[in-house]
Amino acid sequence: MARSQETFNKREREKQRIKKAQEKQEKMKERKENKEKGTSLEDMMAYLDENGNLTTTPPNPGQIRKTFRQEEIQISVPKQEDRPAEEARTGVVAFFNDHKGFGFINDAQTGERIFVHVNNLSGPIKEHDKVTFEVERSPKGFVAVNVVLIK
Repeated sequence: MARSQETFNKREREKQRIKKAQEKQEKMKERKENKEKGTSLEDMMAYLDENGNLTTTPPNPGQIRKTFRQEEIQISVPKQEDRPAEEARTGVVAFFNDHKGFGFINDAQTGERIFVHVNNLSGPIKEHDKVTFEVERSPKGFVAVNVVLIK
């Protein structure tokens, strides 16, 4: 007697493949039967209320609308140029490299990191020291000058 050329695993895989195909066909028929035909446009519409929330009711046409100018909207922290000039600022030295002679100061008011060079120091500083300083514009950005250690 000759043995079957198919192994048990091959037959099982074929059965699973056929079963998956049948399940897929059944799901497809179910979706077609449950499909909502003729959904109106009004049922699909969504509106925004004055607070920016989605709602199904249309807005009142007699309602007074607020208008905003694009130039007045600020998304980020104002740039350094837009702020008024200040006399002396305070901050904490976040990083300072004695060998290279530069570092950064975190401004206490704005939280910005401002570059500082050893030539602009009145005395030696190290990390985590509180300092007062003034800000000047340089070709590469803003630089802290007249940096004095607070004791």
